[in-house]
Amino acid sequence: MVDSQIDSAITSRAARITCQDCSLAHQCLPFHLDENELGRFDGIVKRARPLHKHEYLIRAGDPVQNVYALRSGALKSYLLSPDGTDQVTGFHFPGELIGLDALGGQRHPSYAVALETSMICAIPSNKLEELTGQMPGLRKQLLRTLGREIHEEHEHHGHVRESAEERLVAFLLNLSVRYSRRGLSASNFALPMSRRDIANYLGLTTETVSRLFTRFRDLNLIAGHGHEVQLLDIRALCRQGKTAGVASI
Repeated sequence: MVDSQIDSAITSRAARITCQDCSLAHQCLPFHLDENELGRFDGIVKRARPLHKHEYLIRAGDPVQNVYALRSGALKSYLLSPDGTDQVTGFHFPGELIGLDALGGQRHPSYAVALETSMICAIPSNKLEELTGQMPGLRKQLLRTLGREIHEEHEHHGHVRESAEERLVAFLLNLSVRYSRRGLSASNFALPMSRRDIANYLGLTTETVSRLFTRFRDLNLIAGHGHEVQLLDIRALCRQGKTAGVASI
């Protein structure tokens, strides 16, 4: 009963927040819209109750109805093989879109589940398609977002042949960049996912990931415990993982 009342209060506050008020608008679809277009876009957005940890936003096979924008919290996406084995395909943070892999299809191919309490904006796919045909700025931002997702997916697959150390370094640097885009610290941030999820995503064992975190701490490259991590020396971390691209951070 108490949880229901809390959810109701949070949902009520969320419903009063518009795209114009959202601090993540510069990352989300409305970025290039003028005031009139922003009002029209905001009119199609649905703001639902909070999604709690372990709750599903999307299940594979669900009909495609919305694209989702994450306002707070974190989610992970994964595929399920015929033998029931899960393969983590990505992690989602505020300002990012979920469900883009289903655009143009009839049903979602993957699952998306909350890693912590999260707030979601649902954008009806049919109305989004209609508005992108009328608003060049919206179409530009959608294509930009799709391009970034494809680029990051290619980068992730490109690390498959690298060592375990290089993969974990690349993962931490990717998170650093994504937190930085939101105006947050590029060197001190939360890891809402489990070590098992990180290992699954990187194609490693949980033991290997835990051992590497310990090694990086021993080398004074990172600090923190549990779900918090601090990158003490990003350049040294890049050198440790033989990873270029520090200039982008």
